[in-house]
Amino acid sequence: MFQSLVAVWVSLVMAFVSFVPGFVAPADRSGKDDKSYPYIFVHGFLGWGEDEGIDQDFSYWGATSCHLMQKLRDQGIECRDASVGPFSSNWDRACELYAQLTGTKVDYGAAHSAQHNHLRYGRTYTQAIVDDWGGVDENGHLNKINLIGHSFGGNTIRLLQGLLSKGDAAEIAETDPDDISPLFTGGKSNYINSITTICSPNNGTTLAYIADDLNLIEIGELALFLYAAVMGRSPINGYVDFHLEQFGLTYVPGEPTTVNKVYKAISVILDQKYDNVAYDLSCDGAKALNDRLGLDDNVYYFSYAFRTTVDDPVTGKAQVALPSTLAILRPFSEMMGIYKQNPDAPYPIDETWTPNDGLVNVVAAQYPFDDPHVDYNAEDIQPGIWNVMPLSTGDHGNAIGIGVTEEALLDYYMGMINMIESLPITD
Repeated sequence: MFQSLVAVWVSLVMAFVSFVPGFVAPADRSGKDDKSYPYIFVHGFLGWGEDEGIDQDFSYWGATSCHLMQKLRDQGIECRDASVGPFSSNWDRACELYAQLTGTKVDYGAAHSAQHNHLRYGRTYTQAIVDDWGGVDENGHLNKINLIGHSFGGNTIRLLQGLLSKGDAAEIAETDPDDISPLFTGGKSNYINSITTICSPNNGTTLAYIADDLNLIEIGELALFLYAAVMGRSPINGYVDFHLEQFGLTYVPGEPTTVNKVYKAISVILDQKYDNVAYDLSCDGAKALNDRLGLDDNVYYFSYAFRTTVDDPVTGKAQVALPSTLAILRPFSEMMGIYKQNPDAPYPIDETWTPNDGLVNVVAAQYPFDDPHVDYNAEDIQPGIWNVMPLSTGDHGNAIGIGVTEEALLDYYMGMINMIESLPITD
């Protein structure tokens, strides 16, 4: 009996140990004219972008395999990875992303800032990531962008698209028309060509509930913001930037720091119930996001999920992490692999939630519940609907290059980009 179980386990491991991209992209560009759009990559929780000092030593996109942005540029791809708050709320991150894309001052919104008791404005970006975004080129084509988000970055790009498309009723109602950010006025759904989420908690993650049950959320938040208070208001903030100007926890040259100011800032942050990353990562926060967003008929949507678990060969009633799973993710993966019930969650939590990538459940990453979706078909890719890509084998870190080869990672992302490049332009 024992030998049979071992044989089953070995066969499962052999089937799942490698990084598997999960699809073959079409190479045909028929029906597509020569217009291409830049690719903007958005990192997840605790991540960073190219303009952070840490990226020179260890890039988020590429990690242990390569510097992905540079490798893609070497292939002729116009791309850039943005830097937003590593543990800010999804709303604040979307506002920061918009300011970077447009080369403007971060505006968190008059209504939002008043509701959540933080400053309305953040830093100013003097140079836009994308030139003439939303403008029209010499051939009459709109200058769009492609957005790719890993993990929580997927939620951020979805919210950005939703705000561009529909705006925000509260901001419109409470802000002078001459003073409101264009981000909140809507009517810009055609600024985005495609949305691609990778390992994103589109329906939240059960890990948020597990952490809450273990009382880790409050401890983690306090630790993060204490660290930001000490390090984020010193010159070293240029190495790891916390993007917390709205709370007064980011270094501003020439501005004095007092213990009272730091204490007040942390108190405001910890008092946030909804304007924080912990809420946004939960199923409750994801449902609130999903309820406010819709799909636009002129945008292509793609979702990629990874799986690093298999059925427990002993009990068959849980998921266990593969030996190839990153060590830091293994305990999270195992806990998620047995988490099957939460009557308080807005979505029914059952055994279908147990397969995971170490941080995000497969069913949460595949597509937002209630949104129209189809399985990926290379011969029939339509806008206005989620194209759910074949499940990839690997963990949450493999998707950005941790523990995989440069060749495998480049094949994965070039396949993704070639697929998007093959698509007809939408209006």
